[in-house]
Amino acid sequence: MTAQLAWGLPALAALAALGWWLRSPRRVLRRLVFLVIHLLYRLRFRGRRHIPAHGPALVVCNHVSFVDALVVGGASPRPLRFLMDRPIYESPWLHWLFKLVGAIPVDSERRDPGGLRRALDQVSQALCAGEVVMLFPEGRLTTDGEIQRFRRGLDLILSRDPVPVVPAGLAGLWGSWTSHCGGRALTKPPRRFRARVALYFGAPLAPAEADRERVEARVRALKGEADDWVAGRASR
Repeated sequence: MTAQLAWGLPALAALAALGWWLRSPRRVLRRLVFLVIHLLYRLRFRGRRHIPAHGPALVVCNHVSFVDALVVGGASPRPLRFLMDRPIYESPWLHWLFKLVGAIPVDSERRDPGGLRRALDQVSQALCAGEVVMLFPEGRLTTDGEIQRFRRGLDLILSRDPVPVVPAGLAGLWGSWTSHCGGRALTKPPRRFRARVALYFGAPLAPAEADRERVEARVRALKGEADDWVAGRASR
């Protein structure tokens, strides 16, 4: 009987875990990601309450490294849909994962005429369904650790779907092997473990107030506060 329990209980636990996964794979993945990033980094999150508990919203963050989406997605109290470059989305090893979590691929008009419109249509569908969409308005990873000028994607989305915009500032990942610091991202061996990483969310901006310049200014201010904590200068 003891031996049967010893084998039976883990099997039951495995079946329960499988059932949980099948019912809500995105929720399971989000929790797994949350665990992994906590193992890899010393994280500080602030202002997660600013992400609305219900209804559509845009989360807008600066873009430092290839793990940014994992950090922001793991920090969010709600599942996020996020835009990403189509070549990365179609990676043969990770396409299944990106599709499962609801990533929205976007390509340049030069490489795929009509690609931007299709991506905006998917964003609009997600927002109309009451989901939260995450956007990196710089459109690419920073090459010097500083925030690049925001592109027009934010304005295009809000012109179609005026929803609250939650600004976010991310700091601490510049210098990692997944950033462009010291060479192209992912071409260098990892050199840091348990580095300080801070992600600060700000109060939502109403659609009428969320023009590119204002949102960019808020993201820059939040990144500056996050930088202070990463550097050990923060008072709280």
